[in-house]
Amino acid sequence: MSLKAILGSSLLSCALALVVFVSPVALPQEASAQIIIGSGSSLNHGRPITCPQGARLLRTRGFRDVIRDNCRGRYFTYRAIRNGNRYEIGVRQRDGRIVDVRRTSRRW
Repeated sequence: MSLKAILGSSLLSCALALVVFVSPVALPQEASAQIIIGSGSSLNHGRPITCPQGARLLRTRGFRDVIRDNCRGRYFTYRAIRNGNRYEIGVRQRDGRIVDVRRTSRRW
């Protein structure tokens, strides 16, 4: 090989190495997380509900044969069936959040 070919290939190698080292490196972005701790589930997106609305919202959550038990005060109570089990469900009137679910018996 001639001196000219060796110098040309080494110059090309140096230029390529320089481009690799100088090119910007993608840095990973900082991870972020939003943690919301709460109990129960909000059925009405934080808005006050009526007693019939609470029964309808429970039906959309998979409960069937929903019976209004007590719709006075801050908490509405319902009786319903889900997966063959009877439940008593407490729903907060202020925002439609389920605050209590109790299985009352195995089968209805």
